Amino acid sequence: MSKAPIIAGLAAFGVVLAVFAWATDAPAYMGQEPATCNNCHVMDSQYEGWFYAPHEQWAECADCHIPHENFIAYYFYKGKSGMKDVYSFATGSYPVAIRANEETQSIVQQNCIRCHEDTVESIVMGAQPLERHCWDCHRDVAHGERGSTLYLYQDTEVYKK
Repeated sequence: MSKAPIIAGLAAFGVVLAVFAWATDAPAYMGQEPATCNNCHVMDSQYEGWFYAPHEQWAECADCHIPHENFIAYYFYKGKSGMKDVYSFATGSYPVAIRANEETQSIVQQNCIRCHEDTVESIVMGAQPLERHCWDCHRDVAHGERGSTLYLYQDTEVYKK
């Protein structure tokens, strides 16, 4: 049996993959550039809110929205989240008001504490379970006064499922 069809198929697959990577600038999504996160127009309000908010000088999207336990967790979640986004944008199934799900909320909370550990520990006088998310009080820090929303007010009822 000839190996030529298998080799030709693998070569064709490689060419298609290379063209896809070039056309979509796929390597950029492995980085941390906030403008890359804003490539999808549905993220415009989140990007603009971050751009004019206090954290713009100190944190990029991945600093808050991707887990930082280790290299594997970081890139696994980045890939998983990216594929979910690609599917949502390609099918038009993303919600009008984009909200962080429970997993993302947990990641953001862990990252707030990771970056501000000394401050958090001095506030609560040692590690203890927190019943609130950091952004319950600090809503305007990461995404500006209105947070990342098109709603006029940051009403906590809006965030309930």
